[in-house]
Amino acid sequence: MSYTYEYPRPALTVDCAVFGIADSSLELLLIERAEPPFAGHWALPGGFVNIDEEIEDAARRELEEETGMRNVFLEQLFTFGGVGRDPRGRVVSVAYYALAKPSDHQLAAATDAARAAWFPLDDLPPLAFDHDSIIDTAVTRLRGKVRYAPIGFELLPRKFTLTQLQGLYETILGTELDKRNFRKKIRSMELLVDTGEIEKDVPRRPARLYRFDRTRYRKLARQGFAFEL
Repeated sequence: MSYTYEYPRPALTVDCAVFGIADSSLELLLIERAEPPFAGHWALPGGFVNIDEEIEDAARRELEEETGMRNVFLEQLFTFGGVGRDPRGRVVSVAYYALAKPSDHQLAAATDAARAAWFPLDDLPPLAFDHDSIIDTAVTRLRGKVRYAPIGFELLPRKFTLTQLQGLYETILGTELDKRNFRKKIRSMELLVDTGEIEKDVPRRPARLYRFDRTRYRKLARQGFAFEL
């Protein structure tokens, strides 16, 4: 089917800022571009949206094609439409941020990505396009939302200690939290289930293991419960 438009149409792309935690460091997943523009530069996974494709479907497809990653928490972030953001022409990008456990995914770059790798957030290489701005926006969103929604649990193993949970929040927020107040607050929400298990093979006194009760959280959220840290 052909179309005739009075005005030129911009192209539409998606970009994904994927965060993970490794060695107490907040990390970001990047791909090395194999094709121009910016061939050889690092960038966020992403690409063009097909004409018959939903935007989130495009984000998940590009993420899987360029990194091998699938089945991750993904949420729309912001739309970036600066006139000069792409040397190929007028390109508008719908950005997403995602959360994943690096140890759960074996990276496999394909299509127009030469490599895929995790980088510490405080030591990123020079980036293509306006991806610095996208990352800044994504970090601000992550640090804000982790305080009022339990998205941080996406970055933890299914069973975790309270020390691991506090460490996660300290890593994301970039600040030290008071241990007593943090544990009092998290316990008062009654969203953690004591598994009755303890850590194994650790060079110290083993700690109790907990899991996040998603079913209870969804039920409370429908009743107006506010997760707040």
